[in-house]
Amino acid sequence: MWLVVGLGNPGPKYLKTRHNIGFMCIDMIAGDAPFKSEHKAEVARIMIGDQKTVLAKPQTFMNLSGESVQPLMHFYKIGPENLIVIHDEVDIPYQHMRVQKNRSPGGHNGLKSVTQHLGTQDYYRIRMGVGRSATGMDTADFVLQNFSQEEFTTLPSFLEKGLNATETLIAKGLGPAASLFNQSPTEKQ
Repeated sequence: MWLVVGLGNPGPKYLKTRHNIGFMCIDMIAGDAPFKSEHKAEVARIMIGDQKTVLAKPQTFMNLSGESVQPLMHFYKIGPENLIVIHDEVDIPYQHMRVQKNRSPGGHNGLKSVTQHLGTQDYYRIRMGVGRSATGMDTADFVLQNFSQEEFTTLPSFLEKGLNATETLIAKGLGPAASLFNQSPTEKQ
């Protein structure tokens, strides 16, 4: 069994912000599977290939995400080797991603919370690039802004790419997923 967690903030104010790309990706993966409240998260259960998969959107706000992820892992008896966290990443250009494992949280407070509550950073991450502000805006302010109209037009295909990366990671492992989806900023797919 796998746990796939999208990081974000609950509530309509944050719905379309860059910081909520993890939530958006979970919604894309879930399709029309129903969500229910469980362990401070909205949770759906699906199959990805032949693997039972729990999808979660923590409702704790980003900086406290670990307060939901750790109890979910305990309840479903899922170890960090079967945890995937999908999150926004300002150090990667928009529409690019990295599929990685055992990485430092860097400056991402949601990841810091997950790592702190789990006592390890040895879990999978799908880093969805949202880029940085072209105007030099403070990073915290930038990620809490809605995607631009231009970005919204390409967002569905980017979220589908996140869905495909998740499915590949679960079905084939890190090597094939990284090979297919890790892209340098100068490459086009």
